[in-house]
Amino acid sequence: METKPDRCAVLTNPDECKGCGLCVEACPPKVLRLAARLNRYGYHPAEYTGCGCTGCGICYFACPEPGGITVLRREAA
Repeated sequence: METKPDRCAVLTNPDECKGCGLCVEACPPKVLRLAARLNRYGYHPAEYTGCGCTGCGICYFACPEPGGITVLRREAA
């Protein structure tokens, strides 16, 4: 089975994330999760699983922290 390339990439900022999980719940393709590790404030930050992002941006709008999540669109080949 061939996998489709990601349309976008999600960058999370672990130092801004408070581990609320709103982005994880809001993500339609379920490509975000809370990390097992802790950030410097003692929270489990959100992280991108590495594949499957559709670029909808819902995670960005669900995140209450400014600068917590960035969605980068890739150029069409």
